[in-house]
Amino acid sequence: MSSVKTAQTKYPVLDVIRNRWSARSFSEKEISSEIMETLIEAATWAFSANNEQPWRYAVAYKNTPEFEKFFSLLMGGNQPWCKNAAALVLSLGKKNYTSNNQLNTAMMHDVGSANMLLTLQANSMGIYTHVLGGYHADKVADVFNLPEELTPVYMIALGYLDDHEKLEEPFRTREITPRSRKPISEIIVDWK
Repeated sequence: MSSVKTAQTKYPVLDVIRNRWSARSFSEKEISSEIMETLIEAATWAFSANNEQPWRYAVAYKNTPEFEKFFSLLMGGNQPWCKNAAALVLSLGKKNYTSNNQLNTAMMHDVGSANMLLTLQANSMGIYTHVLGGYHADKVADVFNLPEELTPVYMIALGYLDDHEKLEEPFRTREITPRSRKPISEIIVDWK
């Protein structure tokens, strides 16, 4: 990993967090189903309202018909680099609580939390992720026989890191640009 992508934090943050970044350059190395199951197992340990665990995952490995279907859902700006991902994962959310069929207003938060655990587990295993909102969520039900109870949340591209030079611009430059975040002073709300 390029040291330019290691987060330069003011406070002591865990290395697995400092080293997480959204890569675009993926190698040809495959991700096994056992490794993918490990990543999804990690996701299942996220907190969730009423322990509903509303997250669901659909996985497509490179060089499969499923990958091509997932890939067809990506917006044009993500296709040039996602084509090299070892897998594309679609995270889905179960809209209603199982116990009473009421709307689960925490579902998106909980699925996002599960996605973060998946990405952190992947990073700890040398696998890089890029969470994508740039896909046609409105077409998922048309491409797949998506049950009414589920809604698409995000797509995740996964793979082992490769040289940024293989990317075309503007992705090549983005791959080596240092990461930054807003200062804590802009994040902490002072109610005084």
